[in-house]
Amino acid sequence: MDRRTFVLGAGAAFLAQAAPSDQFNLGIIGPGSRGQFLMKTFAEMGPVRFEGVCDVYEPNLEQGLSIAKGATAYRNYKALLDNKSIQAVIIATPEHWHHQMLLDAISAGKDVYIEKPLCQTPEQGVELMKAVRNSRSIVQVGMQRRSYDLFLKARDIHAAGTLGLVRLVRSWWINYSLSQPPAEKLEGLLDWEQWQGPAPRRPFDPNRFRNWRGYKDYSGGIVADQGAHVYDGIHLIRGVGFPAAVIATGGKVHQAKADTPETVVVAAEYPEDFLGIFTINYAGMRYPSRLDQLNQFDGEAARMDVARESLNVYLQAEPEKPAINATGSFGAATAAHIRNFLDCARTRTQPNATVERAFQAALVIQMANRSMETGRRVRWNHEALSVEV
Repeated sequence: MDRRTFVLGAGAAFLAQAAPSDQFNLGIIGPGSRGQFLMKTFAEMGPVRFEGVCDVYEPNLEQGLSIAKGATAYRNYKALLDNKSIQAVIIATPEHWHHQMLLDAISAGKDVYIEKPLCQTPEQGVELMKAVRNSRSIVQVGMQRRSYDLFLKARDIHAAGTLGLVRLVRSWWINYSLSQPPAEKLEGLLDWEQWQGPAPRRPFDPNRFRNWRGYKDYSGGIVADQGAHVYDGIHLIRGVGFPAAVIATGGKVHQAKADTPETVVVAAEYPEDFLGIFTINYAGMRYPSRLDQLNQFDGEAARMDVARESLNVYLQAEPEKPAINATGSFGAATAAHIRNFLDCARTRTQPNATVERAFQAALVIQMANRSMETGRRVRWNHEALSVEV
């Protein structure tokens, strides 16, 4: 069977399953705060129906079921995946579960919308790329800048040559997280053993559950959580993919009980003779969200500043007044991203944020973390698909 026949066959099977109402049957794994937001946004896209809700923390499960009226409750995600009526799953769990859950979901024949970062290690990313290529599943990773009209406009401005040759992007994301005290207790029941899953076994600690992004066992730190977004935006606009090398340095850890730094500087080198610099500081001044991040594309002819909700291009001839300016609504980006996923699931075409693109962004931060661990510049061997220190 050639690829065209295969794709058309998969699409026909999907449409037959969805007929006659074209309703899309969904399940969600991890209806926490982000998961509940995704559920509500998916429901607005219609026609969709939540057939299953799964969580190992009872309050989250109850909240998810309150949104998905009539859905079946699951306390083990594999049981949800066994439900043949579910066509696609949303994976909105902590980062340490993404790799295995995505493998299991595509093995079950589901389409998948999965939150970023895609995975924790380069080895996991390589395995996921190969697995998705060999599956029938449509997989969209939740890097919504790839469906955001403002970032797509920035991509087009760069592609048109307006900036000239861009050899450097300077980006930053500033916030403040040190005022939050460690969690000392949980309201409601949690299956701690299931929640740990593939992570190392630790004694139960409410703070590990509530603030998992601060622990290496469950994430790449805040630099990974936000850096995946930032580098994916840089890759989209600049038109690059896998890095050639990465070097990074981090400050001390100030958050109580955590073991990942709040302040990190990352420098990524690309084969296209281009550097992407990212600074994150979650021990700085707290800005309004629309002002908390910026990407500056330094071209030979112009500079383009792309923030969360604004875009400005400054020409060399008049560097203090924007020659091009635009605004956007970041709140609409997720809805556009979900709409793209549903459209692609129905047409069996590739979505905006494929697993390969998601891995390229996650890989930069994974290499940055290895650089901080080893104190060395880390290289990517694209032929071998492996990291070299």
